[in-house]
Amino acid sequence: MSPVQKMLLGTDGSVTRLLRVITGDPVEIETLVQEIVPADETLASDLNVDLGDDVNYRVVKLKSSVTGETLIFAVSHTPLKRLDPGFKEDLMRADVPIGTILKNHRIESRREIIGAEVLAAESGLSRAFDVFEREPMLSRNYRIIRRGEPLISITETFPYNSFQDERRVIVETPSRIHLTLTDLAGELGRVDGGVGIALNKPNIVVEAKKDEDLNVSGEHADRATAAARSVMARFGLGGAKIIIRSSYRLHMGLGGGTQMAIAVGKALCDLYHHPATVREIASAVNRGGTSGIGTAAFENGGFIVDGGHSFGRGKEKTDFRPSSASSGVSPPPVIMRHEFPLDWKILLAIPNIAKGAYGQKEVDIFREYCPVPMSDVQEICYQIMMKMVPSILEQDLDNFGAAVNRVQELGFKKVEVSLQHPLIHQLMTVMRESGAACAGLSSFGPTVYAVTDSRTREIESAACEVMEEVGGEVIITTSRNNGARLRTT
Repeated sequence: MSPVQKMLLGTDGSVTRLLRVITGDPVEIETLVQEIVPADETLASDLNVDLGDDVNYRVVKLKSSVTGETLIFAVSHTPLKRLDPGFKEDLMRADVPIGTILKNHRIESRREIIGAEVLAAESGLSRAFDVFEREPMLSRNYRIIRRGEPLISITETFPYNSFQDERRVIVETPSRIHLTLTDLAGELGRVDGGVGIALNKPNIVVEAKKDEDLNVSGEHADRATAAARSVMARFGLGGAKIIIRSSYRLHMGLGGGTQMAIAVGKALCDLYHHPATVREIASAVNRGGTSGIGTAAFENGGFIVDGGHSFGRGKEKTDFRPSSASSGVSPPPVIMRHEFPLDWKILLAIPNIAKGAYGQKEVDIFREYCPVPMSDVQEICYQIMMKMVPSILEQDLDNFGAAVNRVQELGFKKVEVSLQHPLIHQLMTVMRESGAACAGLSSFGPTVYAVTDSRTREIESAACEVMEEVGGEVIITTSRNNGARLRTT
């Protein structure tokens, strides 16, 4: 932590006054919640009052009155029976700092610090500070004591990346579902191609600051280290301390490897003010050699169709292989990108079974099953261009669902589905039967996705029941119609 952060967590004086000194700006209060609540067991114990006593519950933001930046998020509980009438009136008026009220009423008191902790930002704190969910927050709890009794209990929270001495870059990625590869026949001089959707959740959050050497910590640090070294070598960048603040399981069909690699590369490039594009970073970390959906999801989000690679002697690709084995092949062009309807919910059923095919196993599957029949490729293209794409533009969920369901029976997607654990087939069936317009296998799985505009909970329950013996989770999300998000502190 920086010295300023330590002061904010450890001070036993006025936080408002300390913020004025730190920022050089006047501090104002924005009250979000002000109401009287009965003391529950926790509050009664904390404040030494009786169960059910009236307690003033106040949630405020302490903000710079010059920039409007939120500095501190504070929650306070005050037992009303301990308040003088004038103090109570000022407190209930709201938008007055507690330290100011104490000073105005000449109340002698002391602050008793209870403890401090690091927590992950949930949606409320994320909105309050305009930070990403899962970013670390610093929080402390203390009580103001008067005449030997707790007068007020206060919890103050602020982002770990606030009040720092060094510039930091934080990147939050989308995830993605991969609906299908388009052409693994290659008879027209192109191969691959893909269709996919960027998702709001799950996410990867990467934080970076300059350092003499490369130091990476957090989940999947080995993957992130490899990506960082590739980007540093390609663009001549210096060292960094990189922390993976949030991640999700890789090789589950959600494109985590690509998102992790590009996020690390983007953070490094921004840290050193290098203008590399997302596609250039993807090329540096060897992503996008077969499908371009992950790269395009990171860059712009939405519903994406990519155009694949040139194929044949002297072309970008001369045989059929996955992205992991397509080193040196640039991400394919995006031939269509459109916002995906946000009122269509996307459910992800992720069972605790073996990971999807990757590495040498994935290479072997491409070699064994490609090329696929040209007739399948023709129908896939027909389903995409004449049914799937128009249904998104017209927000026709039934036709979109019909196209997705049919694609599961064609081309390389048929191969991917056929190689799955029986539970995957069961998941796809029950999610459709429970009301989903469609259900499909994302990439090589084992994640199964479903799309619906109703009966979300019924579909979730049905999926959980199927996964009961093996375990797993269901994530309910929507499309992300923009790409990865980046902020600096």
